[in-house]
Amino acid sequence: MATVAYSNNAGPAVTNAFTYSDAGLSLTKTFEGLQLTAYADQGGVWTIGYGHTGPGVFAGLTITQQQADVFLQSDVAGSVACVNKLVTAAVVQCQFDALVDFTFNLGCASLANSTLLRAVNAGDFAGAANEFLRWDHVGGMVIPGLLRRRQAEAQMFSSAS
Repeated sequence: MATVAYSNNAGPAVTNAFTYSDAGLSLTKTFEGLQLTAYADQGGVWTIGYGHTGPGVFAGLTITQQQADVFLQSDVAGSVACVNKLVTAAVVQCQFDALVDFTFNLGCASLANSTLLRAVNAGDFAGAANEFLRWDHVGGMVIPGLLRRRQAEAQMFSSAS
């Protein structure tokens, strides 16, 4: 859901108030996978559950499915808030969901500083869809799993048209 607010000089500004859909959450769960024991991801970051990271995640940590679900809801909430705040163009649910998955995987700062966000906010949705595909590297190397995820996000984003 987006509402349009008008300002004096800037023209219409969109305030988004989306929630993450079941389709978006499914995308995140699919690519994150569920690991109930902590592991070091491809970037060397200790991770558990559905991609949960942080100072409380360390080698040998185990959690339950219920804890993984709680972590996911909490972690996704930050990505939802980030996308709602940074996206100023009118988008539809599937575009929002793709952006949330991207942000969940790469962080709010990555979205904030990206050409992807600039394209979205300029209304260049075809260009934005192509920008997802630039984010498939770790340490200068294309990671097949990240490429598949970016392709899925781009496809979800583009399904609005």
